Amino acid sequence: MSIKINIHVTHRQYTNNQKTIEVDGGTVKEALLNLCGKYPDIKPQLFNEKNQLLRHIEIYINSESAYPDELNKTVAPGDELHITAFLSGG
Repeated sequence: MSIKINIHVTHRQYTNNQKTIEVDGGTVKEALLNLCGKYPDIKPQLFNEKNQLLRHIEIYINSESAYPDELNKTVAPGDELHITAFLSGG
């Protein structure tokens, strides 16, 4: 069984408009990097050049915020991740 990642609407253009993607991984970082392996164009939308999450990206595990240290949080088969992007502008 795998981890289900729910893709924020602003990032679906990088996943062929798929709302959810299933990947393997033991941590949030492993799961997200596996997502990036399937859809390489999403990586710069989530990570900087040091593989750190961009400041406007929030990760939820089973509907609970993973902040702080979200990339190192453990995930288990059947867990759901939600990628949320804070939007700004005026």
